[in-house]
Amino acid sequence: MYVAKIFWDNPYLTELNAQITGVENQLVTVDKTIAFAFSGGQESDYGTINGYSIVKAEKQDQQITYLLDRLHDLQIGDNVLIKIDWARRYKLMRLHFAAEIILELVTQNFGSPEKIGAHIAADKARLDFAWQGNISQTFSFLEQEMQQIVSSNLPIKSAFADQEKEIRYWEIDNFAKVLCGGTHIKETSEIGSLQLKRNNIGKGKERIEILLR
Repeated sequence: MYVAKIFWDNPYLTELNAQITGVENQLVTVDKTIAFAFSGGQESDYGTINGYSIVKAEKQDQQITYLLDRLHDLQIGDNVLIKIDWARRYKLMRLHFAAEIILELVTQNFGSPEKIGAHIAADKARLDFAWQGNISQTFSFLEQEMQQIVSSNLPIKSAFADQEKEIRYWEIDNFAKVLCGGTHIKETSEIGSLQLKRNNIGKGKERIEILLR
């Protein structure tokens, strides 16, 4: 079953009226949603459905199932109010896009190293690479280029590459066009100030951690 993913149409929307389409114990589905489910390394949103906390959001094909924190009285056809933790979502959006830009800068300028991992949480983002040497030697360049992109306040386009298959992309003119199904900010200035940290995670493996200042 399909759920309309309003978090793509309007990632800044914090509340949404929806209808229950499925119930199985503490699991529910809805006809439309603003609560993002873990995908592409980006963590799920925190939020509530009619006051019941979402414990877990899981993407299943084009559907999203929500595990609620306790037994409930919701039934198929009920109208419900979905709310998300906006402060957390906005941190995820900013860190997600910061990671996207850092990844592109590394790919475009340092020989397209293999990305071997990524994770976007509300406290920091990380990118893992197959990399010989100390990746922090790139930080001066990366920070300078990132600051230029942020200061330029470039518009970010997010749209479908294939709507039927729900394949999305983001694009910044004259910089990059990348397939990505996360929630995106509208302009690069929203990223703000960042700090990069290096973590050696094994032989031939380097991690860039990205933190908001």
